[in-house]
Amino acid sequence: MNHDARLMSGILLITVPTIQYGGYFLLRLFSGKMVGMNPSPLQIGFFRAGHAHAGVFVILSLVCQILIEHAALAPSLAWFVRIGVPLAAILVPLGFFLSVAFTPDRPNKWILSLYAGAIVMAISVVMLGVGLILA
Repeated sequence: MNHDARLMSGILLITVPTIQYGGYFLLRLFSGKMVGMNPSPLQIGFFRAGHAHAGVFVILSLVCQILIEHAALAPSLAWFVRIGVPLAAILVPLGFFLSVAFTPDRPNKWILSLYAGAIVMAISVVMLGVGLILA
């Protein structure tokens, strides 16, 4: 594994406890142990989706760090993918959480973060896929 992949993988692994804490928070919220907090059905759905996407995207980010080494990508494109997938792992959950944090009945403008993350993810994985096919 090259230096760039080790660096990004190390950073990604350090973020895992934040996802764990998010799961602990959701467990307490949904089990009624947080007095005074009564999430709406929309909030429950969005919070679950945000937590799930964070975990899955971090795992995908780790896999992509290894795959980038085997792809035929220019260094700048490799770094775009190397950063793009983890960036999506931030933007998508951020959109899920913040879009309903203060407006429990409908998503607010933070939902745009979700769409931005989805676009970054799509571009990144397609670039990596093409780079792997061309290698």
